Amino acid sequence: MSTIYLGFHFTVEPKEPATEILIAELAELDFESFVENEDGVSAYIQKELYREGSLKDLYILQSDEFTIDYTIEEIDQVNWNEAWEKNFEPIVVEGICHVRAPFHDKTDAVYDLVIEPKMSFGTGHHETTHMMIQHLLETNVEGLKTLDMGCGTAVLAILAEMKGAHPIDAIDIDDWCYLNSLENIARNGCQYITVEEGDAALLAGRSYDLIIANINRNILLNDMETYVACLRSNGLLLLSGFYVDDIPYLDKSCTEKGLELVKQKERNNWASLKYIKKG
Repeated sequence: MSTIYLGFHFTVEPKEPATEILIAELAELDFESFVENEDGVSAYIQKELYREGSLKDLYILQSDEFTIDYTIEEIDQVNWNEAWEKNFEPIVVEGICHVRAPFHDKTDAVYDLVIEPKMSFGTGHHETTHMMIQHLLETNVEGLKTLDMGCGTAVLAILAEMKGAHPIDAIDIDDWCYLNSLENIARNGCQYITVEEGDAALLAGRSYDLIIANINRNILLNDMETYVACLRSNGLLLLSGFYVDDIPYLDKSCTEKGLELVKQKERNNWASLKYIKKG
């Protein structure tokens, strides 16, 4: 018997940062998947888990800074999959990295990644993932022992392997990200990526040449000491998942722990930072 879902289709003006806040709040209400589009976002929840009137308490819907409207439809799981497929367009980064779904045609891009996101975050469409892909394309990762922390779909770990990094640990706290990462790794024929379900507690006693962490400001700040402790001399740390306004907090945390800023990227008010551990 197929699971019945409710689809909430939100129009959001202005779209950012309201859409990100809305997704975060909906996730707390058992909404389990999101598809962003030009007008806002569609959010999906199992009908049996939806509590009538639960949206009225959302902070973002009460804010005078944004105009948010929504419609609701009842759909089954198959139609939900079709919904994200219709909204998932392939992307090209720097002209050499192609991120596409299994139903898109293969191209002659230098790096051709096949990613089926399902309920996980990370296709390259979002600014933070896009900038992290740019960092990896610009960086020589050949032979580097690598960590993809908060791996989501494992898109960054997969690209790192394609560029010669190995071995690679991909870690995410969410079970669906763990399972989705395994699928995407197999789909891309990767051989050097180990996927684990958990958080920074798994990192005790480990060391890496390259750490990729596309999460959010609070988690990054909370776990920064662990990341730096795991980073080898002259190791690189790539960070994203936060806004430009958050840069001073991240930079203070990193520099206090002995890291040196190498490069900063900004894209539609989102930011990404690259650090090196000297010595």
